[in-house]
Amino acid sequence: MYYNKVEICGVNTAKLKVLKEAEKIELLKKMHAGDKSARDKLIEGNLRLVLSVIQRFLNRNENLDDLFQVGCIGLIKSIDNFDISQNVRFSTYAVPMIIGEIRRYLRDNNSIRVSRSLRDTAYKAMQAKEALTARLGREATVSEIAAELKMETVDVVMALEAIVEPMSLYDPIYSDGGDTIYVLDQVRDKNDDSTWLEELNIRDAIHSLGDREKKILSMRFLDGRTQMEVASEIGISQAQVSRLEKGALDKIKSRL
Repeated sequence: MYYNKVEICGVNTAKLKVLKEAEKIELLKKMHAGDKSARDKLIEGNLRLVLSVIQRFLNRNENLDDLFQVGCIGLIKSIDNFDISQNVRFSTYAVPMIIGEIRRYLRDNNSIRVSRSLRDTAYKAMQAKEALTARLGREATVSEIAAELKMETVDVVMALEAIVEPMSLYDPIYSDGGDTIYVLDQVRDKNDDSTWLEELNIRDAIHSLGDREKKILSMRFLDGRTQMEVASEIGISQAQVSRLEKGALDKIKSRL
């Protein structure tokens, strides 16, 4: 449905302007020199970039207008914080910023509640990661992020893991234009067919036992009761419990 949508938040996406890299750098220079109109042109000229990023999140059934607005916030942040002295393309810097802003939005609106302190720590860690990555020219490690925040590495890891959004079994992971492969398709039962058939045979064998035999096996192997305890509960001798238990197990074995 959303793939064919033309208007988002009142913006006709079919008519969005696309700036060349040289045009972006020139506008960034003008913006830093105090030209406010250059900033507006940069935002308008990169809306298609936001649109391309939010395509990644369409499978989450989120409102496209909301995602677009949140993505625009990430775009504006990247425009305001981009360092033109670095030998980095603007889109290379902006895309992670936009994705990060959308992920923060999705996490805040997640039905699984995470404590405020953990979430704050995670957001500080993500901000530190973005700053370190820009400064180092490579992706920052967790240890470097922890050192930057003056925190224990384990605390940073726990905070970041706490806000990771759970993956649905129905999230698509690959599509070549034909049948889509979902996470569910990659989850397999480690038990082979022979084990599965054995379980069915065991169930059938237990079903064929008498009520007293079923009760004895249940009390012995599910409740962990001794033969003496079972005998006292049922009202028979311990020797009879032992005989009935052995007979029931032999019946089950004979059916396997």
